[in-house]
Amino acid sequence: MVKKIKHPAFKGLSLQFVPLSEIKDWDSDERVRKILSFVLDNQIVIVQGKLRAEEEARLIGDTMAMIGHIPNFKGIELAVIGENKNEEEKMHRKVTNTLVKMLVGDSTSLTVIGSASIVKEIKRNPKKIELLLK
Repeated sequence: MVKKIKHPAFKGLSLQFVPLSEIKDWDSDERVRKILSFVLDNQIVIVQGKLRAEEEARLIGDTMAMIGHIPNFKGIELAVIGENKNEEEKMHRKVTNTLVKMLVGDSTSLTVIGSASIVKEIKRNPKKIELLLK
């Protein structure tokens, strides 16, 4: 179930959490369409897992096509945070992570997407994310 989160301290800010279990069976078109509908509603979307490369490309392409055609729409900000991938990671851990991702998807990452009209910048490193709003 997609969850909408509101907090009185952040008046007007709305977060939409989309768990991996909800979107794992959606096709790419449905994923992009749902995410865009949330973003166009000025919500910040937090997706458990990582979008496929072609989904990210389509999301960015679709938003670029909307700029200038939808009033006050300035595009999106998108960031993915997840586990730290470094050169020193042991081979058995790489194999284990690859198998887990093949079976259940990439649940170790989070994808954050928001309208550029409300999100100024998304700063990220492997362990935290900073969302700067306008």
